[in-house]
Amino acid sequence: MRAVHFGAGNIGRGFVGLLLAEAGYELTFADVADQLISELQAADSYEVHEVGDELRTHVVTGFSAINSAKDPEALTEALSTADVITTAVGVSILKFVAPAIAAGIAARSADAPRVAVMACENAIGGTHILQAEIRSNYAGDDLDERAIFANTAVDRIVPAQDPGLDVTVENYFEWAIETGPFGDQRPEIPGATWVPDLAPYIERKLFTVNTGHATTAYFGYAAGVSKISDALNEGDIETKVAAVLAETRSLLVAKYGFDQAELEAYAAKIMRRFANPYLPDTVERVGRSPLRKLSRNDRFVGPASQLAERGLSADALLAAMGAALRFDYAEDPEAVELQRLLGTEPAEVVVDAVTGLGADHPLYAAMVELVKSVQG
Repeated sequence: MRAVHFGAGNIGRGFVGLLLAEAGYELTFADVADQLISELQAADSYEVHEVGDELRTHVVTGFSAINSAKDPEALTEALSTADVITTAVGVSILKFVAPAIAAGIAARSADAPRVAVMACENAIGGTHILQAEIRSNYAGDDLDERAIFANTAVDRIVPAQDPGLDVTVENYFEWAIETGPFGDQRPEIPGATWVPDLAPYIERKLFTVNTGHATTAYFGYAAGVSKISDALNEGDIETKVAAVLAETRSLLVAKYGFDQAELEAYAAKIMRRFANPYLPDTVERVGRSPLRKLSRNDRFVGPASQLAERGLSADALLAAMGAALRFDYAEDPEAVELQRLLGTEPAEVVVDAVTGLGADHPLYAAMVELVKSVQG
């Protein structure tokens, strides 16, 4: 069995790549980071250190690496014989890896089994986004006969860390994959969780883990706290994060019929993960890219807008978005652009540009007032 994974960064090596390697795949990493690829090509192994309630170390061996910018022919060859193709590059980068994947699929033997293509990104419908980009770069009319596209939901905290191939990750992980597209051709990935309907799992994760993590970061940044693991012990930040998760929980119960007690236990586990002292994550790293995090279908406006549509409270989420709007970290380009918008544009323009909400949406007026309060 062969797998090609796009994105050789910490998440690629410490999560998706690790699970594929442990499942027995001959693993090839593809990336444009020249030094990282050179290090992988020169290495026989790297280690993944799990930290938390239990300390474990995994040794990954038998991998290869391709610089996708410098050696497209080798990449096409690897993709043409792969059983699984995965990505962990960020949604905005999918359009750049799609042409290479399209070329690799086109080069596959006509009698080869369909390759499983899965985008492992923090986004709803990430594989659908990748599939559309691949289709626009695919010359033939037989793409669906050569590839299976399945959405996934991924969850593992991988903090910023020093350069090097070894990776530190938390104990907990979840890689949920929808079963529908595969029929009886499901790939062998023992570490994955197979589910018939992925949407509840994606939104449970996005609106709990991602929303809660970012909320912790923005309130922590405002309080002058450096580490995520320390933020929940500062002032009333834990109370504010819990209030946000109570609101997103009410949405998940209303929308999908989740059991209230199960979601409360899930949220409590998430809070413990944020407080893991072995993960030296920073509020600046977790809070980066506020424009993306405040966009229409992401972790804040996504649940807040749906709550407003149902006539449910989104006050805690609005408070968290207020903290996000004040994230003025000078080393993050999106934070800089957000502060420029806030300093130069009327509130209505900011809301339109950042959140994508229309003036007729029930959350719109509250968002405009929130922006005005931030602008002073």
